[in-house]
Amino acid sequence: MKRLHWPRRLPIDPYITLLLGTVGVAALLPARGAGADVASGASTAAIAFLFFLYGARLSTREALDGLKHWRLHVTVLACTFVVFPLLGLASRGLVPVFLDDPLYQGLLFCTLVPSTIQSSIAFTSIARGNVPAAICAGSFSSLAGIVVTPLLVAALLGGSAGGLSGDSVVKIVLQLLAPFLAGQFTRRWIGGFVARHRKVLGLVDRGSILLVVYAAFSEGMVQGVWSQVSPGRLGGLLVVEAVLLAVMLALTWYGAKGLGFGREDRIAIQFAGSKKSLAAGLPMASVLFGAHASLAVLPLMLFHQMQLMVCAVIAKRRSKDPVPEVTAEDRAAPSRTEAGTATRSG
Repeated sequence: MKRLHWPRRLPIDPYITLLLGTVGVAALLPARGAGADVASGASTAAIAFLFFLYGARLSTREALDGLKHWRLHVTVLACTFVVFPLLGLASRGLVPVFLDDPLYQGLLFCTLVPSTIQSSIAFTSIARGNVPAAICAGSFSSLAGIVVTPLLVAALLGGSAGGLSGDSVVKIVLQLLAPFLAGQFTRRWIGGFVARHRKVLGLVDRGSILLVVYAAFSEGMVQGVWSQVSPGRLGGLLVVEAVLLAVMLALTWYGAKGLGFGREDRIAIQFAGSKKSLAAGLPMASVLFGAHASLAVLPLMLFHQMQLMVCAVIAKRRSKDPVPEVTAEDRAAPSRTEAGTATRSG
């Protein structure tokens, strides 16, 4: 008889399992009272530290060189803050068949948050895409989202988000932008350390998000968020989000081709333009939605897990694509030169 061996590569990313496990722990052992205050404070500090690391990783030279590839970044920003919100508004027609009003508001909020940084870079690297462009695109999207997302929430969600106040903007800036700028400022002293310990700090990244997920779902459990969502509505939300993700993956890939981008740039556009950031969205929701944040971020958390699983498969397949050789004639073309500048900057 042949021995049974544990598969070397599980079909599900271990991090997805950790995310689902964190939700399960929050459901069984939610933080309450003083514990909830500690979890909330720890998650706030974790997100601030996460954005500090983002700032410390992005070199000023990479950012300046990335600006030269402005067409790619404009494309990613347009996908993130124009196409996604338009699709979110269009999903209003699915109420009440697939979604109810609270879930629709959460889905619309999901379409308004910025793109990811870490996973966009990781998947672009696996698929052999333009990694420096992905670094800059994700960073620019996160920075723009600190201002753009609250404005879009105020314009499209209005009173359901508790209104946009100067205090909420200050809180978002202090929690996200200030740590990022502090990381940029201290990069000259800690940049080498961050580069040498990239894997360890990557665990800190993921651990920070797990802590935020636990705090958010704990609050939701205490408030009875799951009693407000029926299994049928949850299934409808998953279907809608699957369609939304498929549409954005197709638009970013074939749309980038139509705009004349090469393979490496198309990969960066697809992975940076089709994602939504849990790390940026959760703290923004807690500030903008207050006590209703737990239900508002449910679509974002589900979409985040879905995008990780789907993009992991796509990145693995893209890594096996044959890459055509770049001729001297191609290098002389303006688009190739621009892309090559961004690649050499990494």
